[in-house]
Amino acid sequence: MPTRIRPVFPRFQAALFRAGGIAAFVLILIPSLQAQILTLEKALEIAFKNSPSIQEARYQLTINGENLKAQQAGLKSQFLLTLTPLTVSQTRTFSDLTSRYNTQELTKSALRFSITQPIKWTDGTLTIVDSFNWQKAASSYTGFISEATFNNSLTFRLIQPVFTYNRTKMQIRQLELSLENSQINYNLQKLSIERSVTQQFLGLYSTLESVKIAQEELKNATESYQIIESKVKAGISAPEELYQADLTRLNSVAGLENKQMSYENALDNFKILLGVPLTQEIEVVADIRKQLAEVDLQKAVDHAQANRMELRTRNNAILTALDNLIKTDAENEFKASIDVSLGLTGVNKQFQSIYESSNTDKQIAVSLNIPVFDWGQKTHRLAASQAAVDTQRMSFEEYRKQITLEIRQAYRTLQNQKRQIEIVEINVQNAQRTYEINLERYKNGDLSSKDMQFYQLQLSQQRLNQLQALINYKLALLDIKIRSLWDFENNRSVIDNF
Repeated sequence: MPTRIRPVFPRFQAALFRAGGIAAFVLILIPSLQAQILTLEKALEIAFKNSPSIQEARYQLTINGENLKAQQAGLKSQFLLTLTPLTVSQTRTFSDLTSRYNTQELTKSALRFSITQPIKWTDGTLTIVDSFNWQKAASSYTGFISEATFNNSLTFRLIQPVFTYNRTKMQIRQLELSLENSQINYNLQKLSIERSVTQQFLGLYSTLESVKIAQEELKNATESYQIIESKVKAGISAPEELYQADLTRLNSVAGLENKQMSYENALDNFKILLGVPLTQEIEVVADIRKQLAEVDLQKAVDHAQANRMELRTRNNAILTALDNLIKTDAENEFKASIDVSLGLTGVNKQFQSIYESSNTDKQIAVSLNIPVFDWGQKTHRLAASQAAVDTQRMSFEEYRKQITLEIRQAYRTLQNQKRQIEIVEINVQNAQRTYEINLERYKNGDLSSKDMQFYQLQLSQQRLNQLQALINYKLALLDIKIRSLWDFENNRSVIDNF
């Protein structure tokens, strides 16, 4: 069963022991009923919610995701309606032909509706524009006789660049890479938080268990003191044995208080990591049992090589460098643009007859950009961009090797920790038997208090070693899980949780 212990404060504990040894030990073990119980899973949940680094990564993920959605929405048809209900103007100009001034009055209403459709696959733009106008004009030349007309113009226009790269597709790809990098960074932050929280959680639990063991030491020292006290009173043992037993007991009290202080300090650090108030009372509950997992080294390496997010980031860096190479090559490139438009325009005094005498407008324009001489500027820029691509590719391959090296070392550490657990189990058994045998000798007066203290400390140390060996194994298993992205305890991929 998991252990829950709430150590009392040193001054209160000292008062309890002055009142009575065994009763004090029982009171120390009374759990706090108001403290929040934290398992590792609950601690991780709180850390994922409160961690500033996780929140920052989540915000960046949202930013890049919304930017990509906005860019993709921009590839759909864009509708624009421009309405000018009324324009009234009066102008006076001098005519060189008639050598006189002319005053013109104009009243106008206009409506413009356009549809713009970007073409992703060709980087072209198709535009449809319909312009409708009504105007009423009069001038001093005609004696200010006004005339009203309706005008409507419908135009289809296609602009298509050729002999160049597709800027629309490249911009979409860059936004997709940015979003993927944000997702990778978010997942890496989660793994980093999991590592930090697990390490501190198990460290805190280890400190708590050391408090428990110190309490057991104090209990044993108190019992030994009571035994030797009765023997001294009966004249069976020398008084110096009582002094030694009292020294051992007081050393146990001091050791317990030191461990309680270490526990409280570690608890405050853990609260800071979780982002909870320092005044909040919490207790950690862990199930540290011998639960060994079978780890396949080759599977760990293969899964890491296929899924490690740092490799994906470096691969994205290669793609970005290649795009930059394309952009550099296009800085002073030969390119062309084709502009084709077809329009129908009608003007009439009657709205229903607006297209009776319509005009058809056609236009085809081809423009060429022909570089002549740039003094080698493009050549040097291309060489620099190509070197950047080669650098990213080399970094990718080197990191692949580094991943294999890290997993092999993590695997050796895990195997070593399994062996350490086996050794320490035997040590605990031997220390327990040794302590029990010498306790009987001590009760019979065949062993001094100082020697008995040695066997007691030896047992306590071996128990701590056993706990630390189990914790080290769990941390080693977590390390290979994070490095391979495969959970060997549950036999599943870690990336399924992302």
